[in-house]
Amino acid sequence: MPTGVLIAFAAYASFAFGDATIKSFGGSMSVFQIGFFVTLFSFVPALLVKPRGERWRDAFKLTHVWLMQLRGICGIMSMVMVTIAFTTIPLAEVYALVFLTPIIVTILSVVILRESMTPARWLALAIGFAGVMLVVRPGFRTLELGHLTAVCAALAASVGAIVLKKVSATERRVSLLGVLLTYALIFNGIAMIPNFVVPTLDQIGRLVLIGLFGGTGQLLMIAAPRRAAANQIAPTQYSQIFWAIALGGLFYGEYPDTVAVVGLAIVVAAGIATPGVDAARSILGARLARFGRRKPKPFQPQQTEAADPQKEPAAIK
Repeated sequence: MPTGVLIAFAAYASFAFGDATIKSFGGSMSVFQIGFFVTLFSFVPALLVKPRGERWRDAFKLTHVWLMQLRGICGIMSMVMVTIAFTTIPLAEVYALVFLTPIIVTILSVVILRESMTPARWLALAIGFAGVMLVVRPGFRTLELGHLTAVCAALAASVGAIVLKKVSATERRVSLLGVLLTYALIFNGIAMIPNFVVPTLDQIGRLVLIGLFGGTGQLLMIAAPRRAAANQIAPTQYSQIFWAIALGGLFYGEYPDTVAVVGLAIVVAAGIATPGVDAARSILGARLARFGRRKPKPFQPQQTEAADPQKEPAAIK
């Protein structure tokens, strides 16, 4: 197994542990305050990988001004929505709904970017959607706010991924990261004021931990594509579902029933069935992984069946 694939598995494990730690806050702290401190502590790992030849003060010297603002807004929406979801519904259900992102990204790629899709890939996406429905089962169980916000997070992450595909070849890497983090700090910093609570030492420790988990995951996702092909890395994201089941059961007593497990398995199988470079880029974009040391090259799809899009998402966080 290529080293890059192992690094990607470690990255998604780090993200999953951070997400599980977010869940521990429940309703004890506003999602905006959580988002502010997590973003703040995520800056620490980001500072370690500033690309040579780029300066943080140039982060807002943009080529695509309005598209970058849209990406910043999508990032905020995805972060807030997915945080609400993590603190209100089981981890496995959040991931199942967030994994609607590849379906939405594919549809947007066809509609907006005029990319082509084969019937086989449409079928794979439909099967993946059916798996998500088995997990959530709308109409057969009560849906909570967290289910709605997880879907909204997937929508926001998908739009952000499409924007990233348009701007990643021309924008500075410090811009791709700096704009997103700055937006998150300012928005969450203002929004948390009305319900601000002084965090306890335990809460501060958990917030630092979440930031470090997220930042470490970003660093690992920067390293992974340098050691393995993108279509090898793409399927590793689905390992988060297994972490969600394990961490949810171990720390929160969340045990998905048989139907949900079958649905999760279908989601994973459908996602892995058609991995591709485009899929990997949308996922890595959702995790800010375009922030690397080398200037990104324009996207050139592989000339194989495996190179069509399948899945970013976000995430969204």
